[in-house]
Amino acid sequence: MTGSLPRRLLPALAALALVAACAPEPPPSRSAAPMGISPQIAAVYGPVQDGERIIPAVPPQYLAEHKIRREVDYWTDQPPGTIVVDPYARYLYLVQPGQRAIRYAVAVGREGRGFSGDAVIPIKREWPRWIPTKSMIEEDPEQYGPYRDGMDGGLSNPLGARALYLHRNGKDTYYRIHGTNDVSSIGQATSAGCIRLWNQDILDLYARVQPGTRVVVLTEADSGRGTVPTGNALPPRVAGFDPVAPPGETAATMFFTERF
Repeated sequence: MTGSLPRRLLPALAALALVAACAPEPPPSRSAAPMGISPQIAAVYGPVQDGERIIPAVPPQYLAEHKIRREVDYWTDQPPGTIVVDPYARYLYLVQPGQRAIRYAVAVGREGRGFSGDAVIPIKREWPRWIPTKSMIEEDPEQYGPYRDGMDGGLSNPLGARALYLHRNGKDTYYRIHGTNDVSSIGQATSAGCIRLWNQDILDLYARVQPGTRVVVLTEADSGRGTVPTGNALPPRVAGFDPVAPPGETAATMFFTERF
């Protein structure tokens, strides 16, 4: 019997092979962590099945500790549920009760292009359609001209998996808080003016935000406000770095907000 199988088993094995070939592929594994990345971070920023689409993992080389989504101390008079964007530090804060906030790393507009002031989010959309503005097409017709009629939502769409639409005085500002198809941009000032997050982070923020949410975008003079108790001197600003993170804090001690 060694080295061969009974003939009566061959049809059954053939049938099993056919079933396996027709079965859908399993969802991407979130258990294996890339070298140098903790399993916890790998789970938060790993591939995500979103309907029929699979959002790719954020490559580990971009997962610097200061860019990981986390809950932090945040001293503000803004009510819980408010979004505060500090474009000069490259962070977005979702205010929580008890002088806390969930902090997300972001990409912001290049100099002179960013949104400033207050806004309200009346609309939020999954896999939004993108249409470049008239000024974007006029400035760079080669890059944006082909999309003057818009681009359907999808993995190649620059708005990413979700978008929160910023309005002011009842009118669309054409600025968005959204995902991205360029993971390397997070922490940079590279966008046409909108506020980008990794898709894994915009999924989390989108689930927490309701229409009517207020958005406050800090000025350069106010950058860092909220990261120290009221009345204390603001820390030196270094874009993309949290100057008040507890010394020695590592990814293992961070508060992760992924909802499994």
